[in-house]
Amino acid sequence: MVVRYGQILAVTTRILTELWRTRRSLIFWMVFPTLMLLLFGLIYAGGSSTATSFDLTAPGVLIGAALFFSCLGGPISVIVAERERGTLRRLLLSPLQPSAYFLGIVLAYVCIALAQTVIVYGISFAFGGRFHGSVLLGLAIVLLSVFSFVGLGFFFGARFTRRTEDVNGPVAAFGVPLLVLGGTFFPVSILPPFLLTLAYLDPIFHMNQSLKAVSGLGYTAAQVSSHLIFLVAFAAVSMALGVSSYQRMLEQEKRA
Repeated sequence: MVVRYGQILAVTTRILTELWRTRRSLIFWMVFPTLMLLLFGLIYAGGSSTATSFDLTAPGVLIGAALFFSCLGGPISVIVAERERGTLRRLLLSPLQPSAYFLGIVLAYVCIALAQTVIVYGISFAFGGRFHGSVLLGLAIVLLSVFSFVGLGFFFGARFTRRTEDVNGPVAAFGVPLLVLGGTFFPVSILPPFLLTLAYLDPIFHMNQSLKAVSGLGYTAAQVSSHLIFLVAFAAVSMALGVSSYQRMLEQEKRA
């Protein structure tokens, strides 16, 4: 078990080191949510206080502009790159345990998500925003969101992408409608009734609504329990899909 933990950390370090060397993705994952937070925070501050605006804007930007692109698109890019370079097949021949490789990538994107959380809320604090609820509850919602996105990233990466050019398609086709229905950048109250009903099936809706309630309004776990139940179930299904798709990919690589 000690060896497995060491392998997990080794994979995490490798992924983060490669991202740091290229920097392109890291810069996008930091700059994009920063710009979106400043833009929408100042727009919604037009008729109210800037602090209140950033209170309610930061959670949606964190979920939809930061975690979505890094934790969903990131694992897809990693899997595609490993396949293109042929390193995945070499990893299968090494002492590295497949589960350690999977968990190492998950941990790498947890680290990235935490850094994005600090950046988004750091900017929000600079404009007077505050985190009004339980920080631990907010962190739990962020982690459930990360697990959901990473699991889906493995699912799409292992099943539907073979080349780097294939990465953007699944992310855009799957993600943009979910971001719109999830109320990432505007209140879901403006949705017509039939779309609002559909939004309740959208995991991003539950991520946004639960984090906005806890962060911006100080709600407790009991008050967002329906969202939490949905997110726990969805994260479990997402990770199960990711694991099964990863195992299927490994079998395909062994036969190739």
